[in-house]
Amino acid sequence: MNRITIALLAALEAAIAVAIGLGIALVPLTILWATGSGLSTDWTVFWRAASDVWLLGHGVNLTLTLPTAFVSVLALPGADAAFTLSLAPLGFALLTIVLGIGAGRRAGSSPHPLQAALIVVAVFWVLASLVALSAGHPIATPAAGSAQLLPGLIYTAAVITGLALSRRAVLGTAGRRLAGSVRDWVDELPPTAVRLVAEGLRGGTIAAAVVVAAGGLLFCFSLLSNFATVIGLYESLQAGALGGIALTLLQLALLPNAVIWSASWVVGPGFAVGVGSSVSPGATVLGPVPGLPLLGALPDGATGPGFLVLLVPILAGFAVGMLLRQRMPQAKPRARLLIGYGLAVGVTTGVILGLLAWISAGAAGPGRLQELGPNPWLVAAFAALEVALPAMLGLYAGSVAKLPMRRGRSTVSEPAA
Repeated sequence: MNRITIALLAALEAAIAVAIGLGIALVPLTILWATGSGLSTDWTVFWRAASDVWLLGHGVNLTLTLPTAFVSVLALPGADAAFTLSLAPLGFALLTIVLGIGAGRRAGSSPHPLQAALIVVAVFWVLASLVALSAGHPIATPAAGSAQLLPGLIYTAAVITGLALSRRAVLGTAGRRLAGSVRDWVDELPPTAVRLVAEGLRGGTIAAAVVVAAGGLLFCFSLLSNFATVIGLYESLQAGALGGIALTLLQLALLPNAVIWSASWVVGPGFAVGVGSSVSPGATVLGPVPGLPLLGALPDGATGPGFLVLLVPILAGFAVGMLLRQRMPQAKPRARLLIGYGLAVGVTTGVILGLLAWISAGAAGPGRLQELGPNPWLVAAFAALEVALPAMLGLYAGSVAKLPMRRGRSTVSEPAA
């Protein structure tokens, strides 16, 4: 393919990525516009609503100022003043990341990878900026700076990741020189420190992935066991067929948030569903909560596994410590080295889970709805402690188990020739 064809395909791929994300929110709203209002109302209202949802899903805060008539019908404390909506339905960002990685991989396999990557990123950034400019309205105003930056930054990072996963060399001469300079700088560092950081990142990522996977399994189990409650909430809303579809799509976009909240529950601090509430393994304290059917799957600390879920990060840390000890070349490493490895694993796990908790939490309305999700600092601290100490024990246990194995091998005599 020549450069013009590659450029056109890259631009088309960026446009498709924006269209898919916007279409998930816009198509149900457009059908509602066509069937509910008989095409009599202004369609741009629904366009701005879909754009706001798409931007919110990429971490852009919205400032809402509701009309007086709507406030009286809504009857929510604090709705009469402007409030911030910051709870991001992470499904939109996850979709952008998946599409960006795919675009990066395809760009890396093209004859002109850097050109394709630059064009796909530039076109997405321009389209996202146009969406942000069209979304502004006195009722719902997205934060101008983050609306222009966050969707493009997320897509750019995903495209770069896709390029890195591509088998083709896409760095070019300047990139290879920069990579060589970085490798030379790393080679000058103490080998023990480099290995400690690398193994800490690897082990902490594995432990965090185990906790998130356990959170996902816990959420599925809670959803199935409370299925009747979820269906009852659906029926009580009386949203109709089209409203039910739109509500289901919104909840699918919130699934990543639910999994991260469940992972925070596994770690221990749990999460909040409103100011003053707490959902944790020890107890569940709730006030009035939104009638979202997904919230019918809230775990109950009194009837659930309780504090037994804390064994998940503990066992994950111990297993990671055992695995890291098998990768260490030293026969008898110093105790401070084992402690350093354990701390590196724990800190990495805490940082990852704390960041996930941070991006999954936010405000979903006025008043007490300004606090939903886990506390990132508590999640990070609990995860770091629950993984670091067992990782140290696993490293030590791996050392004890490794020494007899080496001694046993050394006592085996060679067969006679």
